[in-house]
Amino acid sequence: MTMATATTDERALEELQRDHGPALMSFLLGLTYGDRQRAEDLLQETLVRAWQHPEAFEAPYASMRPWLFTVGRRLAIDARRSRMARPAEIGDGVLDGTPDPSDVTESAVAALDVRAAVRELSPEHRAVLERIYFDGLSVKEAAADLGIPAGTVKSRSYYALRALGRCLPGYSRSLSDSLPA
Repeated sequence: MTMATATTDERALEELQRDHGPALMSFLLGLTYGDRQRAEDLLQETLVRAWQHPEAFEAPYASMRPWLFTVGRRLAIDARRSRMARPAEIGDGVLDGTPDPSDVTESAVAALDVRAAVRELSPEHRAVLERIYFDGLSVKEAAADLGIPAGTVKSRSYYALRALGRCLPGYSRSLSDSLPA
C-alpha cells in the first residue's frame, strides 16, 4: 500500500474518538461559541483528517491530543474565514414581506397612486415629469420641447419629485433615487 492511499485503521480511529473525542468536542464548542452543529462538523472533519494521515499516529508525541486540537483549531479558523467572506444569509422572513414580482396588483395600485399624485402637481411641474419620466426624454430634450433652460427642467423635476414624495410617503425613497443628474 502506498502512502498516498494509506489511511488509519478503524480500530485506532475508534480508540482516538473514545479517548479524545469528548475533550475535543468541548474545545470546539468553545471555538464556535456554543454552536453544537458547527462543533460536531469540525469534530468530524478533524477525525477525517486523522484517518487520512496515519503518519500522525507515528509521531513522537506521548498523546495525539495536541495534534487533534491543532487540526481542529485550524479547521475552525478556516471555517470562520470562509463564512466571513460570503455574504450573510437571510431567512425566509425577509421573503415573506416582499411582494410577489408576478403579482401585477401591486404595480397597478402603485401606478394609480402615482398618476393621482401627478395630477395634483402644478402644470409646470407635471409637464417636466411627463417629458422626462413618461416620455423618456433627456433633460436637454425636455428643455428644448418645453422652451425653458435645462437648469429649470432640473429644478422643476427636483421639486416635483419632492412634492410627490410628500404625497406618496411609501414611495418617497424610490422617487428620490430617480432624481435626474
